[in-house]
Amino acid sequence: MDPRFRSGTYKRIKKKIPSGKVVLHFEKRKVNPAVCAVCKNVLPGVVSRRPAELKKLSKSKKTVSRVYGGNMCSKCVRDKIKREYIGK
Repeated sequence: MDPRFRSGTYKRIKKKIPSGKVVLHFEKRKVNPAVCAVCKNVLPGVVSRRPAELKKLSKSKKTVSRVYGGNMCSKCVRDKIKREYIGK
């Protein structure tokens, strides 16, 4: 087995090939979606990809055009703005 496949990065999947033998296939694990920093809900409009794939995407696919775009959801941003301006 190749040393890079020994880590937990890869998921081990047993597959039966046409000859009837069972072999191990290695797949990258599923990527977690981007979540809001405050409420931990999934951020809509932000794709979930591996870091190497994210580098190749355009900025419009990685964030939402709003303050705190790829970091906080719209509801939490709204609440934060209300607290800052109304709370004073």
